[in-house]
Amino acid sequence: MDPLLLSRIQFAFVVSFHILFPATTIGLASWLAFVEWRWLRTGKTVWRELYFFWTKIFAVTFGMGVVSGIVMTFQFGTNWAGLSSAAGSILGPLLSYEVLTAFFLEASFLGVMLFGWNRVRPSLHFLATCMVAAGTLISAFWIIAANSWLQTPAGFEVVEGAFHPASWREVIFNPSFPIRLTHMVMAAFLATCFIIGGTGAWYLRRNRHVEEGRRMLRLAVVFAAIVAPTQIFIGDLHGLGVLEHQPSKLAAIEGHWDHGEEGAGVPLVLFAIPDAENERNIASVEVPRLASLILTRSLDGTVPALADFAPEDRPPVWPVFWAFRVMVGLGFAMLLLAAWSLVQWKRKRLYTSPALLRAWAWMWPSGLIAVVAGWITAEIGRQPWVVFGQLRTADALSDISGAAVATSLTAFVVIYFVVFGTGGWFIANMIRRGPAVVEPPQHDTETKSASRPMSAADDEPLEGTR
Repeated sequence: MDPLLLSRIQFAFVVSFHILFPATTIGLASWLAFVEWRWLRTGKTVWRELYFFWTKIFAVTFGMGVVSGIVMTFQFGTNWAGLSSAAGSILGPLLSYEVLTAFFLEASFLGVMLFGWNRVRPSLHFLATCMVAAGTLISAFWIIAANSWLQTPAGFEVVEGAFHPASWREVIFNPSFPIRLTHMVMAAFLATCFIIGGTGAWYLRRNRHVEEGRRMLRLAVVFAAIVAPTQIFIGDLHGLGVLEHQPSKLAAIEGHWDHGEEGAGVPLVLFAIPDAENERNIASVEVPRLASLILTRSLDGTVPALADFAPEDRPPVWPVFWAFRVMVGLGFAMLLLAAWSLVQWKRKRLYTSPALLRAWAWMWPSGLIAVVAGWITAEIGRQPWVVFGQLRTADALSDISGAAVATSLTAFVVIYFVVFGTGGWFIANMIRRGPAVVEPPQHDTETKSASRPMSAADDEPLEGTR
């Protein structure tokens, strides 16, 4: 019944759910803009059907993201009043800017995007889709700015125990912000890429919606082949930033307990069982000097070890160590699948190889799993600090009892699994049915009611559906 531990578990649970939805909507919004552009350029029916199909999924995902985000924000007041009191002058404006610039933009154009198909001209409808896509990226900008400030605080002054902005430019563009924003946006794009590609492969395996499935898979292969290696490169740069600004997190990621012999370099620990009590790794599989080469560009370079930090200043090693390896492992799996797909494409077997299509279908959730694993690495690796190096998590806790947190945590778990489980089932049902034939827009400006693309979600497939 420790209120600190329970509050951390509750926030982790809520954020783990929430982060899935923005990651999906960021990618889906840009995908919808591309699909509508292709329809406007080519006039092919298949692009219009793909647009309506993914618009319905986007709408449900967007709604669940809004709901889960509101719950997450409330916890700053209920469970983390110390953080709100100490850093409210910085975090409050950043979150407000996200609402003013991103959420209002999305809300303004989302109605046109969802319900204006027969009410506005195609060019205006396309503009609305692009504005929604831009809104998701602007939202990511401000949220990552706020979170990055917690990771690498800058541009502040402390007055009577509270953080106040001394330079908003330094607050927003803090040392880790540019690379973390790029890393997160690319992760969202990759997650959506494998959702779309996995869906297309699933249709092709069952010989359903073949034309749509081919386009989804082909575009996913091209995108993954470009973005997966780019993301690995960005991740390498991100690691160098962590080494510079959060060395204790880096030591936990690497499972690096002590410096060992001088000149021996730092081995890259591929797999191990971290033993925090005895400060060692059990059953460790290592590559000599490779961590030194990656992090210092030298075979005998040294990096901070966990022994350099007092035990109370170290993050929990086990979850950070393994979450990082899940994220990186999935990243390389995406790269290998993209390379394999290019080879099969050249052999004209991209759409017919059973093993390849099965691999894409199995990799459907890989991007989302990698996003959650990355969040675990970043947030648990920041412990025991909520504002890194400035404010401990224990000092940010509200004056709240363990029983109260346990009650709210239980309620969250039950409600989330019911509400979001239903939403997930609804999305799965739409994917199972697949794209349907959609009538071309009439652009009837005299019609009193708007087109309702969501209304077809529960209807039987229309005649002529492939």
